[in-house]
Amino acid sequence: MRSILYLLAVILIIGWLLGFFVYSASGLIHILLVLAIVSLLLGLIRRGADV
Repeated sequence: MRSILYLLAVILIIGWLLGFFVYSASGLIHILLVLAIVSLLLGLIRRGADV
């Protein structure tokens, strides 16, 4: 499950970077960034709970 969260976070961050530099859809870009950060935080929290 952790690898899926990290993969999702990486995809969202790449999408955010592409959107930030290529397109100007500011609302969607910030939503992607927030989703990527939440995915990373969930992965870190769940990894800490497994130990």
